[in-house]
Amino acid sequence: MGQFIELYLEAGMIGIVGIMFVYMIISMTKRLTAQQEDLENIKVENKGQSETLENMEGMIIKLIDRWNKSDEIRDRRHEDLTKEINDMDNQLSEIKGSISRINGHAK
Repeated sequence: MGQFIELYLEAGMIGIVGIMFVYMIISMTKRLTAQQEDLENIKVENKGQSETLENMEGMIIKLIDRWNKSDEIRDRRHEDLTKEINDMDNQLSEIKGSISRINGHAK
């Protein structure tokens, strides 16, 4: 009878360790599944953020291009206005010179 109890205790202990080992495997599998789902969610979120960043980059590039075109137009207008002012200054100088010669000859 003592051998039976000893065998039963030993087999029971092996059974408990076996059950704990199976529980550990199941628990790790559940954690791995949860981690895999989390990683998949992060992947989807990362993809969405990447698309948003690409869209924002495209909008910023278009905005910069628009500013550059606007600057080019403003620069051309400024150059045209400066040229026109210079032409008017030259004409005014010619008129002043002509008036001076006329006044000089009249005396």
